[in-house]
Amino acid sequence: MQGEVIFWYCNKQQHNRGLVMRLTKPTLFTNMPVTCEDRDLPGDLFGRLMKEDPSTIKGAEALMLGEMLTLPQNFGNIFLGETFSSYISVHNDSTQEVKDILVKADLQTSSQRLNLSASNNTVTELKPESCIDDVIHHEVKEIGTHILVCAVSYTTQAGEKLYFRKFFKFQVLKPLDVKTKFYNAETDEVFLEAQIQNITTSPMFMEKVSLEPSMMYNVTELNTVETGDEGTSTFGKMSYLQPMDTRQYLYCLKPKSEFAEKAGVIKGVTVIGKLDIVWKTNLGEKGRLQTSQLQRMAPGYGDVRLSLEMIPDTVNLEEPFDITCKITNCSERTMDLVLEMCNTRSIHWCGVSGRQLGKVSPSASLSLPLKLLSSVQGLQSISGLRLTDTFLKRTYEYDDIAQVCVVCPYMSRES
Repeated sequence: MQGEVIFWYCNKQQHNRGLVMRLTKPTLFTNMPVTCEDRDLPGDLFGRLMKEDPSTIKGAEALMLGEMLTLPQNFGNIFLGETFSSYISVHNDSTQEVKDILVKADLQTSSQRLNLSASNNTVTELKPESCIDDVIHHEVKEIGTHILVCAVSYTTQAGEKLYFRKFFKFQVLKPLDVKTKFYNAETDEVFLEAQIQNITTSPMFMEKVSLEPSMMYNVTELNTVETGDEGTSTFGKMSYLQPMDTRQYLYCLKPKSEFAEKAGVIKGVTVIGKLDIVWKTNLGEKGRLQTSQLQRMAPGYGDVRLSLEMIPDTVNLEEPFDITCKITNCSERTMDLVLEMCNTRSIHWCGVSGRQLGKVSPSASLSLPLKLLSSVQGLQSISGLRLTDTFLKRTYEYDDIAQVCVVCPYMSRES
């Protein structure tokens, strides 16, 4: 127990006293071992003293960590996401009995006032040298100044109603610094990188860091390495985050099928989801934070979007290969499209250029298989596709759609 505050009220022959203490777990006792070599002047004096010290570990006296527990000597820090616990005791110091005692504990934050009392019922009587005890708990969800307001009302034997209260002020600090980055892939996938930094002065055990996706997405965590049937965390078995250290978590989000088929749905600012972070500190004290809904700006594709559904990684020089394109109407009107294929220095399209693709309704899409070949080795960029809307006489150009590695299938052998 730590952070003791005693308050009292005196009136005539009545003397009532209240006690407020913050409840927290103790810490492991540490000492500073002093050692020397046997040939030094003190000899084995320091070793014998450490063996006689009751706070050291028998057989490992040179370790700083001891076997005893230490009660904190000050109020300590309270961090966002932790549970604030406090012990409240009201003691009757007088020689007379009091009646109808009501003890209330409220927590005032910058935005609201919360009632933390376990019971709001009055106690019928409180005899001399007796006390009323209460333990309150509250999960801290706001940073900044918090004021614990403890109020006591009672009635004397003469029928006089008395009241007193005390304010207990403390600060709630931020334990983690969370930064997020979004990366948009051509396949409608979204990669989220979350950087989490421990900005407290003590290490944390990161019990869970997960992403709760919104209704539009499915999420895959990319923070494990598959080894056999089970995955191993990329951070190792002991997931500790030291003070001021930063750890990066990666997630892949894919639109659900019902949303991926509707190109017009995923536009502008979209809600991705929220991070759920759970950690433990001194002797297993748990903290939990949930971020607000993470939002990202969906990339703009214009009226018509062209994406690749299938493309080989490696192809042979001067041999035709197949790709599959997906054309999506992202506008709010029907389009009548014509496909033109323009050859480049290295890429040559196979097929008829200028063919009609037909009408495409708003948010609808069509798959387009194409054949082409490369006349130059190396990493080649696929370019030269043109889509023309005959209704508005507007042409959309698509270059650098993807890249493919072109290799020579013939290997020369030295005789």
